[in-house]
Amino acid sequence: MPVVVVANPKGGVGKSTLSTQIAGYFASQGHAVMLGDADRQQSSQLWLSLRPAAAKPIAGWALSDDGVAKPPKGTSHVVLDTPAGLHGKRLKEILKIATHVVVPLQPSIFDIFATKPFLDELAASSRADKFKVGIVGMRVDERTLAAEQLQHFVTGLGLPVLGSVRDTQNYIQTTARGLTRFDVAPGKVERDLQQWQPICDWLSN
Repeated sequence: MPVVVVANPKGGVGKSTLSTQIAGYFASQGHAVMLGDADRQQSSQLWLSLRPAAAKPIAGWALSDDGVAKPPKGTSHVVLDTPAGLHGKRLKEILKIATHVVVPLQPSIFDIFATKPFLDELAASSRADKFKVGIVGMRVDERTLAAEQLQHFVTGLGLPVLGSVRDTQNYIQTTARGLTRFDVAPGKVERDLQQWQPICDWLSN
C-alpha cells in the first residue's frame, strides 16, 4: 500500500497544499484514500471538513503525538501531512510506514539551505532503502533565477525534482471549497494538470 509522506521541517512551504492535492489525485483514480494529519494545526483535516459530499471521497485519519500506527483497514492509499520541525524520533516513527517521501521546497536560498539537513537525515535513515524521495518545487516561476538555483541545488543531491507547482490563486480558491485540481473540469486547470503530470507519474510508479 502506498503511504506518501509530505514533509519538510520548515514551516510555510506548502505541505498541506501538496498533501491535499496528492490525496485528490489518488481519489480521482478511484482509490480508497485516507488523508492523515500529524500537524497540530490540522490544516488537512480542516480542508476535509470543507470537502463537498459530491466530490470523490477521502477519509480522514487523526494521528496522536504518541506515535504512528498502521493505517486502518479498507484503505488502499495513504497521504500523510506532517508538521514543521519534524525530525528525530517523530520522523523515525513516520518513516516506518512510508513508501514515498515528497519534500515541498520553495525556490529561495533560505528554504534551500534550511531543508538540506532534513534531506541528509532522510538519506541517513536506516529505512532509506524502503522509501523513495522526491522534491516538488512550490510557488515556482520557472523563468526566474530562483528556479534555476533550486534545480542546481537538487541536481547536486542526486534527488529527482518531480515537478513544480506555480503560484496561482486557483489553489487558494479550490482549497477553500475542499477541492483539488483533480476535482474540477480539466479545461479550467489545464496548465496546472500539465505541471502535475510528472508528479502523478512518479507517485503511480
